[in-house]
Amino acid sequence: MKSESGATPILEMRGISKTFSGLRVLKEVDLTVHAGEVHALMGENGAGKSTLMKVLSGAHQADAGGEIRIDGRCVASYGPGAAKEHGVAVIYQELSLCPNLSVAENIYLGRELKRGWSVDRKAMEAGCVDVLKRLGAEFKPQTKVSTLSIAERQLVEIARAIHAHARILVMDEPTTPLSSRETDRLFALIRQLRQEGLAIVYISHRMAEIYELSDKVSVLRDGKHVGMLARDELSAEALVKMMVGRDLSGFYKKEHAPYDPGNVVMRVRDMADGKRVRGCSFDLHAGEVLGIAGLVGAGRTELARLIFAADPRISGTLEVAGKAVTSLRGPVDAIRAGVAYLTEDRKSQGLFLDMSVRDNINVCACVPDASHGGVLDRSRGAQRAGAAIKSLAIRVASPNINVGALSGGNQQKVLLARLLEIKPHVLILDEPTRGVDIGAKSEIYRIINELAQAGIGVVVISSELPEIVGTSDRVLVMREGELVAELGGHSGREITQENIIELATGAQQVEPQAA
Repeated sequence: MKSESGATPILEMRGISKTFSGLRVLKEVDLTVHAGEVHALMGENGAGKSTLMKVLSGAHQADAGGEIRIDGRCVASYGPGAAKEHGVAVIYQELSLCPNLSVAENIYLGRELKRGWSVDRKAMEAGCVDVLKRLGAEFKPQTKVSTLSIAERQLVEIARAIHAHARILVMDEPTTPLSSRETDRLFALIRQLRQEGLAIVYISHRMAEIYELSDKVSVLRDGKHVGMLARDELSAEALVKMMVGRDLSGFYKKEHAPYDPGNVVMRVRDMADGKRVRGCSFDLHAGEVLGIAGLVGAGRTELARLIFAADPRISGTLEVAGKAVTSLRGPVDAIRAGVAYLTEDRKSQGLFLDMSVRDNINVCACVPDASHGGVLDRSRGAQRAGAAIKSLAIRVASPNINVGALSGGNQQKVLLARLLEIKPHVLILDEPTRGVDIGAKSEIYRIINELAQAGIGVVVISSELPEIVGTSDRVLVMREGELVAELGGHSGREITQENIIELATGAQQVEPQAA
């Protein structure tokens, strides 16, 4: 069931503004959504997408002057109760389920069925069988949510919304934690819900998802609605220009001088962990951006963690800047040798979210001169943080703000700033642009290019093939724990997405060259 242009929109948000502590984060935003359509909402982190959706959910009250219309009628005194009453449901990136409760208890949360004074669990379990069957769930109503996968938990969230008669479903970056197969299942479900007449507001940074799913795309920039594109008007150039105010030219940066094949900054030999990584050897050159590509589970992150001594190895030697690293018992040894590693999971393994930007940049384990005699040098730390904020273009009002309050792109740059204080010879970047918007991606690519210009050897591990192709001087392809091929450099094989996919899947068999 597709929306008809002449039909009354199911949702109209008109002139929505929102101000926090004197800062206006939404500026008279309009959004129109029809039943039976997927309406994508795009924009850089900080553009106002989440704030607009929190106004829609009733979590935030809009400033005076705006209005929300459902089925053409203005809803007065709009709040969480009114949102639910009119069929608005929001599934946030951080799922809001209670893991200690069953599927049925989560679906009925806040709407529990009672028998006398007691919760009637049997009735709730029977009452959600149909919706779970409709969504193709393979788990039972009585299953504990804590035993479910992320994709299954997401399905429970959708089931809860549908069971509560949601007509407008907001999905915020729903594929971030999902595998490719789980993403395909989610897309099939979204298409099914669209055919059944639901209006779906879909928030994502991923262009491929927008092309595949959306009927229309609205773009926010700096708290303003800057335009809407219909499906037949979509293009990467148009979307990027609307989001960041510039075109795609120079998006990927590979402007540094060609690396010197004779200047090896890191030698890795026979690195293995006995499980996911088997006998990996390669050279990295000063001023080179070396991409490592492969399917999920190929062992890319595991290899990086072995080099950084974050995980135990059963074999392997490391040489950095011409010196053998004889002691490699943990990350501190790797840091002392001049190797820095940006983890793929910045929130749980990289940053201290409840600490300030300044203190995150000055973590003593990474910054050798952050303290004297065990006492933190705050004056020097403030200078260091100020210089990093300026050089990496970190968008923050003050270095004293908690890093958890920043956008994903700015969090990533804070972590990069800390690692660069090590003055590394080698920088390993694991999924450096995961969860960041297009503008922040462009800035991170600029930083990578500048690091290579400065003679640092950079390793980029990424699941985004355009990113690997666009930034790397040379690419190593990994499959089932082994480095199986080299592209670019002196290999004679071109760096293309097609070559990477064929080698990563085994469709193209190539003997790897000697390291």
